[in-house]
Amino acid sequence: MKKVLITGKNSYVGNSLGKWLQQYPEKYQVDYISLRDQSWDKKSFLSYDVIVHVAGIAHVSTDPKMEEKYYKVNRDLTIEVAEKAKTEGVKQFIFLSSIIVYGENIDNDGMIDKNTKPNPSNFYGKSKLEAEKGIESLNDSTLKVAILRPPMIYGKESKGNYPKLAKAAKVLPIFPDFENQRSMLHIDNLCEFIKLLIDNEEKGLYFPQNDEYVKTSEMVKIIAEMHGKKVKLVKFFNPLLYMLRNRVGIVNKVFGNLFYDRNMSFYKEKYQIKDFRETIRITEMENGSSDITVKKNE
Repeated sequence: MKKVLITGKNSYVGNSLGKWLQQYPEKYQVDYISLRDQSWDKKSFLSYDVIVHVAGIAHVSTDPKMEEKYYKVNRDLTIEVAEKAKTEGVKQFIFLSSIIVYGENIDNDGMIDKNTKPNPSNFYGKSKLEAEKGIESLNDSTLKVAILRPPMIYGKESKGNYPKLAKAAKVLPIFPDFENQRSMLHIDNLCEFIKLLIDNEEKGLYFPQNDEYVKTSEMVKIIAEMHGKKVKLVKFFNPLLYMLRNRVGIVNKVFGNLFYDRNMSFYKEKYQIKDFRETIRITEMENGSSDITVKKNE
């Protein structure tokens, strides 16, 4: 049995991962720790095999008053926890970074491949990248450091852009039919991936994503279908969106391209256990909807 300590008590990813691992009580013992005050440093890590570090500020802010806090929490705290883990004999440290370390204006029309260099465009991305650099040096035969750069994570009670798009899908009669590609990662696929990293005692840099790329307009259409509604996809707005996509942040987030080369996300064992349509169905159903319509893949 492996003892796993998850930082970020009550965090979305942390709680989801804990529930996922607890499906296998004979394999894992899961504990949580809050890092909201310095009292965490008094807790002994001596008995733990793995620390999964998901604690941090997860949303993007442009308020310059927040910059110092981002570096303190996302960078400095990550390094402190990893150093304590190494000192007290933890065998594996798994850190949840983000695709945001690459910034928003990616060459090659939004595709990230093995040659793409991180170029964060805000202090959220910079704080994550500097955290990565700070813990990479701790990686050796005594502590295996695994760093994940997931794309947008979604699922039950997720935050960020997905619930905003889901809300729009339920009320809008039309939506732009705009060609784009996004990497996304359902929470169950992420949890299964982390489970495999723990099982196989992995180290290194990883880029998990769903098996399918996502077109924003198709996602909105599928969400609407799950609620028995129809959204008409129209190309009328496309010229304007093409003009604004790389100039206006919110337009780029919704209609821009940002995706990993599939070769980067390959793993020796299957972790993409749910396809995109299924993840939308279970997400909308789990979010309290009672009018979900189950449809077969077309």
